[in-house]
Amino acid sequence: MPTDPRDVLVVEDDDETAAFYRSWLFDAWSATVVSTVAGAVDALDDGPDLVVLDRRLPDGSGDDVLTALRERGNDCPVVMVTGVEPDFDIVSMPFDEYLVKPFGKESFRATLTRLSERVSYDAELRELYALASKKATLEARKAEAELADSPEYADLERRVERKRSRADELLPSDFEGYAGLFRGLFADVGAPTES
Repeated sequence: MPTDPRDVLVVEDDDETAAFYRSWLFDAWSATVVSTVAGAVDALDDGPDLVVLDRRLPDGSGDDVLTALRERGNDCPVVMVTGVEPDFDIVSMPFDEYLVKPFGKESFRATLTRLSERVSYDAELRELYALASKKATLEARKAEAELADSPEYADLERRVERKRSRADELLPSDFEGYAGLFRGLFADVGAPTES
């Protein structure tokens, strides 16, 4: 659970789903909820600390919101929450985690907690987490043959391996717990979630 208040931008066009997300946030998080790309782009001016982003919106794509966020120089964590099955296009997208609907409160909270904790990490460690999350998501949702035939996935594997090999150099020497964390990166990320 986050220890400092955080501003979460929830971009979700379904009012009932947005209400669930708001009710699932820890007390330490405050939420701004918008339902369109236009509303989300306007809300980016407030500088959210974390974004929960639906990929399909009535006036466009959550991908457009993600692009606008990064173009403004905001590198806050982003979790894509969507009914869209992941495809290899996610490899190049600048988000941190991908949750496929439906998922439950515990998966939602665990994801936000992980993202909140990563804010203090070095940029290179955050990138490792984001890459490993995408890899785990694709592995959980794609057949082995599809993965083997994908140049995007092969590139992703190489990038993850390069970052993992540097993990020991990047980790604080006084924090032994990180080493095990990175060796077993994301055993549960990308796995099918509870309803």
